[in-house]
Amino acid sequence: MQNPEGRILRHLLLAYLLGVSALRGAGASGGTNLGAASPSINEYVHQFESSYREVRSLRADFEQTYVSGNRTRVEAGTVYFARGGLMRWDYRQPSEKLFLSDGKSLLLYIPEEKQLTRTPLKASEDVRVPFRLLLSRLSLRRVFSRIEFANDAWEHDPADRVLRAFPKPAGEEDYRQVLIEIDPHFDIRRLQVVYPDQSVMVFKFDKLARNVPLSPSIFRFTPPTGTEIIDQR
Repeated sequence: MQNPEGRILRHLLLAYLLGVSALRGAGASGGTNLGAASPSINEYVHQFESSYREVRSLRADFEQTYVSGNRTRVEAGTVYFARGGLMRWDYRQPSEKLFLSDGKSLLLYIPEEKQLTRTPLKASEDVRVPFRLLLSRLSLRRVFSRIEFANDAWEHDPADRVLRAFPKPAGEEDYRQVLIEIDPHFDIRRLQVVYPDQSVMVFKFDKLARNVPLSPSIFRFTPPTGTEIIDQR
């Protein structure tokens, strides 16, 4: 089984792909109309992709749970997204950690280990699908082979919708399925990734704010003196 730290690139980038689909949308919508007839899956996916056309940045608190066999690991912090492939995951609990993309490279900094792992986007297989799509016009149909409603997948607010998405053949070695809970305003409340070894990653998002002022400096990071830097190419 892959080391959970090594898997961070994969599951965070998949979460990034789905969580900031709004930043690459193609239309505008104020949310679902619960009084109207239920949309088809194609209509709903289009509404979801189109719902944040004017959104340029997002900020949210997150809780991330990784379950593998009888082991469970829970982490929490704040995440920031911005157009141009920018993101920053600030982990605060149970220990500090930083996962950052400046649009060109991925950085994973672990203060306790005084170690920074740096990966060029184009050189990383883990970012092959998510970032190439985020840097162009997003279409979930380009990411997944099939998308369906899955409102019975777990208990949720009755106003929310749950989608289940399956990988294309090229992605079947990376994950088996993704579940996404979306509220009436098309904000993601919860995202679950199921991996081939039956391990599961769950993200819960709270206090999501759109178009928050974000300084470009938060997407840059200079490691402290003495940090071991590992370049992966």
